[in-house]
Parts: sequence; structure tokens; C-alpha cells
Amino acid sequence: MKRLLSIELQKIWMNKASRILTLTYFILLSFIALIAAIKFDIGVFKFHLAEMGIFNFPFIWHFNTYVAAILKFFLAIVIVSMMANEYSYGTLKQNLIDGLSKKEFILSKFLTVVLFAFASTVFVFVMSLILGLFFSSYTEFDIIFSDLDYLLAFFVKLTGFFSFCLFLGILVKRSAFALGFLLVWSILEGIIKATLAFRIFPESNTDEKITQFLPLESMSNLIVNPGPRLSVIKNIGSQMGIETDIDYSVNYLAVLIVLIWTSLFVCFSYKLLKNRDL
Repeated sequence: MKRLLSIELQKIWMNKASRILTLTYFILLSFIALIAAIKFDIGVFKFHLAEMGIFNFPFIWHFNTYVAAILKFFLAIVIVSMMANEYSYGTLKQNLIDGLSKKEFILSKFLTVVLFAFASTVFVFVMSLILGLFFSSYTEFDIIFSDLDYLLAFFVKLTGFFSFCLFLGILVKRSAFALGFLLVWSILEGIIKATLAFRIFPESNTDEKITQFLPLESMSNLIVNPGPRLSVIKNIGSQMGIETDIDYSVNYLAVLIVLIWTSLFVCFSYKLLKNRDL
């Protein structure tokens, strides 16, 4: 496994575009810390994000994983390009000629996916811990390490999403078309959600029970928008008469669904490569 992973990492690092995108992704992740510096001081109106409690434990685990997940598209480009380059540069055929089986080839790609997801999770954990220790009003041990399941959800979300990108890269062979297919699929899921919600089940939540099994929707359900959890947002909502009963905890059914989709994407990738004439 170590050999397979080293081969893939060398390919990524030797590709200038992939190297830049990977570095850019982790640099942008670190920019989450700059949110603490955002201040607005206009007359009586004063606004400081850090003072709103976004870096308080344990809320910071929810907030940072949600924001960091938005940036996953940078690594998605790397994953798709990683597969497309195998066809463009002929390295796939060369690897197979050199004795690498198709199963080992897919395994090497999936190991890279898992490594990217794991590295991102560790990076977000360390950054959140530092920011929380610096800005949080609560530094008790039990509070600091509560709600760490958001990191698990973050890892599962990235692994599932990158596995989907890997499958699209094998299916389409061209990075631009694969990313275009990803966009089309997200639009398609949106159309399905809207049709079920407004046309078929307008007066019930049956649409949500159905769409939770869609791949991208299940991934988005892992970490919901943390904004309404903030006390200042809750107070504004209460003053406006808006009360919500949103469950902000990690949805473990969504975790299971995403893990199943991840397994399917890896299996589909292998079956596609196995049956394809290279």
C-alpha cells in the first residue's frame, strides 16, 4: 500500500498544476483564521465575528468543518485531473505494462483520496484547536473535545466526494468534462429536490426522506449550516418571530449513506476500468 501511495503522490507532485492546486487548498484552509480579524466599526454599529462566538468550543468544530468543506472543490480538480492525466500521458498503460494490476491501480487512487481527506481533517483539527484555545470563552477539557464527530463527518464527506470525482474522472477521461458532469449532476439533484418538494409532496417532508439518499445531498446532510446556531442569529430570529427546530448534530444515517456511495463509486470505478479496452 505504501508503494502504491508513493507512486500516486509522486505523479501529483511532478504535475505543476496539481501541486499548485493542492498547496492553494491548504493555504486557503488556513485563511479561515483570518475570519477572526473581520471587524466593522461604523458609528454605533460594531461587528466582530470572533466576538460572536464562532470560535468558541465546541461550536468551532461545526463552523470550521462546514466552511472548510466548501473549499473541497480545489482538491476535486486535483482528483479529476489525476485520473484524466493517466489517459492523456499514457501512464495508465505504462503502469499496467510494468505489472500493476487494475485492482491495484484503483486502490492507489482511492488511497490518495483517503490521504487527502485525512490530511484535510487533521489540518482543520489542528487549526481549530489553536483558534479555539486563543479565542474561545470555554477552555474546559470536556467542552474542548465535545462534538468532535463533526471531524468524522468532515472526513467521510471529503472521502465520499473525492471518490465520486475519481469515478467521474475514469468515466469521462477528460477533467473539464468530468467537472462539467459534476455540475450537471448537482443541478439534476436540485431539480429532483424542487420537483418532489413543490410538485409531488408540497405539504410533507417526504421529499427530504427520498432525496437524502442522493449522493451529493447525503454529503451535504453530514454537516448542516451552523449559522442559525449562533446566539446572535437566534436572538434576531426570535425578535422576528422565527423559531426553528433544526437538528445540528451529525446525521449518522447520512454517514452510512455516504459510506455506501463511497464503496459503490470505488466498485464502479474498478468495474469500468476492468471492462474498458485501454
